[in-house]
Amino acid sequence: MAEPTPSSLPADRLVAAASADGSVRVTALTLTHAVEEARTAHATLPVATAALGRAMAAGLLLAHALLKEPDRLTLRLLGDGPLGAVVVDASPAGDVRGYVAQPRVMLPPTPAGKLDVGRAVGRRGVLHVSHDSGIGRPYTGSVPLVSGEVGEDVAHYLTTSLQVPSAVAVGVRVGTGGVVLGAAGVLVQRLPGADEAAVADVEAALSRLGPVSQVAAAGGTAQDLLAAALAHLGHGAVAEVPLAWRCTCSRERTARLLAALGAETLDGMIADDGGAELTCHFCGAVYRFDAAELKALGAESNRSAGDDEGRPVHGPDGPAPPEP
Repeated sequence: MAEPTPSSLPADRLVAAASADGSVRVTALTLTHAVEEARTAHATLPVATAALGRAMAAGLLLAHALLKEPDRLTLRLLGDGPLGAVVVDASPAGDVRGYVAQPRVMLPPTPAGKLDVGRAVGRRGVLHVSHDSGIGRPYTGSVPLVSGEVGEDVAHYLTTSLQVPSAVAVGVRVGTGGVVLGAAGVLVQRLPGADEAAVADVEAALSRLGPVSQVAAAGGTAQDLLAAALAHLGHGAVAEVPLAWRCTCSRERTARLLAALGAETLDGMIADDGGAELTCHFCGAVYRFDAAELKALGAESNRSAGDDEGRPVHGPDGPAPPEP
């Protein structure tokens, strides 16, 4: 029987609802299309695809559970495994982007025949979670990795750093040729005042359902995952968010970053390389600037460095930094 293709599966969605008794909140998503786009953008091999896809799912679950627009959340898994850093940027609005430092890593499967994400990420290291509202310094929380499997590490962060007893299941199914066949995630959080067994009861329901990636690969939706998790408890109103692989980089933003380097640095780039080439870590887009463009950006930098009389222009707290 032929494997399903991502194009035949339902659109990526996130749904969330509290149980009818107010004991838990469940957030569920399917992310097959976005993870396949990430795989294509970064040419990841299967174990890197699985690690990045799990991190993308976790980042979106956390962003929706913890933030409000226009805040953004960054998740960094810095383990001692061969993948190096796994970095994801996500928003409550449903856009996500990410990368793996070493996307071409190959490892043998686990004894159970699964992709060895834990070994690839590393079982020793740190998980950093930061969120930024664009006002003031971003908040960052960090916990040691407990397994490198991503889901367990994020649950440990929520329970230890935020004191919110939680369970997290994230998974990616990779097929022949490395194509993503299914990607999904579920976050279960105990609500204040609820019995400690509430999260365990929902975990048990999800365990009976089987791997979340398998549900997604079979055409299951985020709503299906939510309904299965809360089958015995019922639920209230459901929030729904469309999800997409989307990067915020652009040629204009890259040009502003170059201009912020100053005319002297840009002249050095012209002398050494005749231009500049910058690659976005998150999506792989390449932006090239020739010598004439760098000269123009250098002139712009000189103009913005002073007023009409040549004096430096300062804000109330010193020089204003360039917009990234």
